[in-house]
This record gives sequence, structure tokens and C-alpha cells, in this order.
Amino acid sequence: METVKQPMVDKIISESLEKSTSYQNYRDLVTKLVEENSTTGNEKTEALANYTMLNDRRMKRWDKTVKLSEEAKTKIQNFSNNITWLVITESWCGDAAHVMPVINKVAELNDNIDYKIVLRDDNDALMDQFLTNGGRAIPKLVMIDNNTNEVVNTFGPRPTVATAMVNTYKAEHGQLTPEFKEDLQRWYNKDKGQSTLDNLLSLLD
Repeated sequence: METVKQPMVDKIISESLEKSTSYQNYRDLVTKLVEENSTTGNEKTEALANYTMLNDRRMKRWDKTVKLSEEAKTKIQNFSNNITWLVITESWCGDAAHVMPVINKVAELNDNIDYKIVLRDDNDALMDQFLTNGGRAIPKLVMIDNNTNEVVNTFGPRPTVATAMVNTYKAEHGQLTPEFKEDLQRWYNKDKGQSTLDNLLSLLD
């Protein structure tokens, strides 16, 4: 991929932010899609609609159950930089359903963190600036300094512990099997968002 000049990147991010939505609006959208047996994204298959339904349930659960320690809350509340966390996602993405509610819990604790969401398939130019190993992996969090409009960090598509599990499995088996994906879901359920939280806290250092 050819290097895109900085002013162009700034323009791409700016245009994506104009199209972005809040976490609450995103949650409302996913709930509506479930009622319509549909999904976000370019492909509207039954399988992806089913994943959207599953993810709506997951997000509802995590919205209620993700816990932050007092130490984590203090660190988040003491963060004084003015930033935007722009997250690229789609409703069918399993990793996103586990990660996005945790991002919301952190952002809710500090008005300096503006949590915005865009859909991958509606934002090709943005996604192509933030590929993971050449792939359009989601969710992807882009951390922007609101004073300078500079991208200061990124996170995703998974917490580092899950990324290591995925990379190890791929190295041994060549690809991710349905069995591994089920194991990964079990890991997320057991982890209760804490690995994601650790990674997000490190972004605030």
C-alpha cells in the first residue's frame, strides 16, 4: 500500500468523525437490526444477521456486568488530555461485542474521552489507514489528540492476550477453526473484559 500523506490522513479522519455516532446510538442501531433480522456491512447474510443477534446479547450483558476496580476508576478520572477514541466496527464482529462495552465503561468516567463509532464498510479509506498485518481487522480503536488532531495510538482488534492466543494457534494450524473461535469466546467470558481494560488503561499512560 502506498504511503498516504499526513494532510490526507487528517482529512480522512475528519470526514469519518463527521459520520460517526455515539455508543448509545450504535447500541440502538444493533437492537433495531436484530428486530429486522439484519446486520451492518456490505454483506447481508443470514449468518451475519445471526452474529449480530448474538452480539446484541453479549453487549447487553457486558453493559451490565463489566466491573472496574477503584484503582482503574481513579486512573481514568485523573486522565487530563482531551482525546477521541474513534472505533471502526461492524455489528456482526464477535471481538467487537466483547471489547466495545469495556471502551464505553472507560469513556463514561471521563468527559475528556470522546467515544465515537463508525462502520468499517462505510469508511474504506479510514480502515485502510489502520490495517492489522495487512488485513481489515475490527474492532480498531484510533486514539486522536483533540488539540493537535494527531493519531497518538491505536488498539485492536483484540486485547493483547487474545491476540497472542490467535497468533499461536494460526502458527500451529494455519487458520482459525470454529473450535478455536468457541474457545476464544469462552476466554472472553472468563476474562470479563479485564484484559481489554488493561490495554485501554495503558493508552492513557
